Amino acid sequence: MSSTIGTRKLGDHGPEVSELGLGLMGMSGMYGAADRAESISTVHAALDAGITLLDTGDFYGMGHNELLLSEALRGRDRDQAVISVKFGALRDPDGGFAGYDCRPAAIKNFVVYSLQRLGTDHIDIYRPARLDPDVPIEDTIGAIADLIQAGYVRHIGLSEVGSETLRRAAAVHPIVDLQIEYSLLSRGIEADILPTARELGIGITAYGVLTRGLLSGHWTADRSTTTQDFRARTPRFQGENLEHNLQLVEALRKVAEVKEISVAQAAIAWVSAQGTDIVPLVGARRRDRLTEALGATSVQLDASDLAAIEAAIPAGSAAGDRYDSHQMAHLDSER
Repeated sequence: MSSTIGTRKLGDHGPEVSELGLGLMGMSGMYGAADRAESISTVHAALDAGITLLDTGDFYGMGHNELLLSEALRGRDRDQAVISVKFGALRDPDGGFAGYDCRPAAIKNFVVYSLQRLGTDHIDIYRPARLDPDVPIEDTIGAIADLIQAGYVRHIGLSEVGSETLRRAAAVHPIVDLQIEYSLLSRGIEADILPTARELGIGITAYGVLTRGLLSGHWTADRSTTTQDFRARTPRFQGENLEHNLQLVEALRKVAEVKEISVAQAAIAWVSAQGTDIVPLVGARRRDRLTEALGATSVQLDASDLAAIEAAIPAGSAAGDRYDSHQMAHLDSER
C-alpha cells in the first residue's frame, strides 16, 4: 500500500495523526481468536499506508496487545507511530473485568509495565479507560501530568467521559482528545459532549465506527459468536435487536451501492465527514478489512449523500444499548 491518506490534528494541543487510526483491541481475543501473524501484517500494512495512530490498552489480553504492538513495531521507526494507551481497567484470572483503578500511585505503576511491554521510552497519548468513581478526575490528570513532566508520556487523552468531567480535566492540564463511541448507530455525543469538546479544543477519536462489525456490511443474522467474543453479550447483537439493526444496514447498503462504495466505507466516511476534529478508529484485524477501510479516506460525501445516509439510519434508530447493563453503568458519558 502506498502512503496516500491525509492527516488531522488532535485538538488544539495534540499531535498531527493520520485521518484514520487503527484500533488493536480485536487482535487480542476480545472478538474471539485472532491470527497473530495476520495481526502483525495488518499493523505493518497500516503503517505502510500512512496510518500513524495506533490505539491499544494495557488490559487488552492482559498485556498481550501491547506485546503484539511491540513486535509489530520492531525494526520500524518508533516516531512513525503515535501510540495511544488506555489504562485503569482491572482484569481477573478468568478474563473478566473487576472495576477500575485510577489512583495516582496505580497510574505510575501501570505506565512502567506498559513502557516495558511496548519496548519504548514514552507513550504518545495516555488515557484512563473509564472514569474511576472513587478518584477525582483532577487527581488522575495530575498524575499523568507528572509523567509528562518526567518524559514518559507526551499527551493526555480521556475515554467515555461526559461534559462535566471534560471541563474538570481540562482545567488541570490540556486534553488532546476524547476517545468515545461515535457512529451512525451511536450518536449520543452530538447533543452535549461533542459541542463541549469543541469548545475546549479537544479532538475526538471515534471508536466503534462500524459498531463492532454490525455496520461493516459483512455481518449476518445467522453468524455465531463464541463465548470469548464480547459481542455475544452485547444487546445490539441479540434477537430482535439484531434483526432490526441489520435492516438499517441494508438500507445503508442501498445508498452505498448508488455511490459505488461498500457499506463499511459509507459508515466510516460519514463519521469522518462530521468534522476535521474527528479521527475514526477502525478495528481491522486483517489486511483485506484494512484495505476496505482505507478506501473510505478517498470517499467524498456531499450534502445529498449525507442526507441519504442519515435517512437510511436516522439518529436514535438503533435497537439495544451499545454495552451490556454492567458496562453501561461504568460510562460517565451516558449519565
